[in-house]
Amino acid sequence: MRWFWIDKFIEFESGKSAKSVKCVSLAEDHLHDHFRYLPVMPHSLVIEGIAQTGGVLAGEVYDFRERVVLAKVAKATFHGTAHPGDQLTYTAVMNDIRENGAYVSATSHIGDKLHAEVELFFAHLSDKEGEHRELFFPADFLSMLRLMGLYNVGKAKDGSPLQPPEYMVQAEIELAKTPSVS
Repeated sequence: MRWFWIDKFIEFESGKSAKSVKCVSLAEDHLHDHFRYLPVMPHSLVIEGIAQTGGVLAGEVYDFRERVVLAKVAKATFHGTAHPGDQLTYTAVMNDIRENGAYVSATSHIGDKLHAEVELFFAHLSDKEGEHRELFFPADFLSMLRLMGLYNVGKAKDGSPLQPPEYMVQAEIELAKTPSVS
């Protein structure tokens, strides 16, 4: 992910559901152009934030080893707009996950008010034979997940605290051993 449209996770149950928040701020560049005198969080970016929440939920099931991409927005109904100062709460629920993809339904709320309802399909892309490309550097991705609080609030399927995948932890350890370049 190059752009982050969620600020932190507040709940996470492996394979079941995830809840995250996005604080809309006038400091965000896109709000100065959309619209000039009435800044509104674009619905497409709300969908992206919801998709990032659902994508992490889908990716975690397989320890983030699958390439999870948003394949389809099956439904997106908005009941209002988000403005600077609003806090969006995204709730994603895993309806189905299989080897080739996942189906997630989600909502966005501003306070107690329903803001949006979205249904998303994610695809798990496999590598072509002999070709392996990293979508992210495991240590960097783990750092981002830690910053978003995933491992502070996450629960594994058995109810125990969610732990990062071992290969990501090892990548983090290896990166720490690498001398930094000034």
